[in-house]
Amino acid sequence: MPGSQKLSSGIRRFVRTAFTALALASVTALAGCGYNAIQTEDEQVKASWSEVLNQYQRRADLVPNLVNTVKGYANQEKDVLTRVTEARAQVGSIRATPEMLSDPQAFAQFESAQGRLTSSLSRLLVVSENYPQLKSDANFRDLQAQLEGTENRIAVARNRYIKSVQQYNSTVRSFPSNLTAKAFGYQEKPNFSVANEAEIARPPRVDFGAAPASAGGANN
Repeated sequence: MPGSQKLSSGIRRFVRTAFTALALASVTALAGCGYNAIQTEDEQVKASWSEVLNQYQRRADLVPNLVNTVKGYANQEKDVLTRVTEARAQVGSIRATPEMLSDPQAFAQFESAQGRLTSSLSRLLVVSENYPQLKSDANFRDLQAQLEGTENRIAVARNRYIKSVQQYNSTVRSFPSNLTAKAFGYQEKPNFSVANEAEIARPPRVDFGAAPASAGGANN
């Protein structure tokens, strides 16, 4: 009986040792196949995406006050105001979740909606040039400054997201980490188009010191 206990104890120690060695070997193999890199880069993409959403939400929150302020001085610009309001509503109707990063079509819709809001806001600020009283309104000037700062932050956040996705996608496509990515279900993520990134990075501006293009018609 004592001999059997010693044998059983020895088997248990052997099993524990073998299991530990197998676990270490598995960890080493996963690391060598890019698993840790994929994990790290995937988390970076998610963090960058969250920052993009935060900045876009900051911009959306500015729109109602901006529209109402402009409306007080330029209510006749109903078409421009309506387009901004509709673009903002469309942005708000899109539920931007982490799952969107696995759905290129949904991501493209999100990017398109944000692009329309960018365009309509730029048009609104151009139109405001024709209204001297609006340009001198303290609330409008503050909102315009906040919008310009937010557009800058959006450009920075988008750029970080673009770079993090490029790195992640490169990893999941490269051998041998592509085998690991396939085994664990990691796929390429959609990215912002970079063709017009320079234009997007240029925030809409209003030159408060410039003479309005048609100031005479602004008081009608």
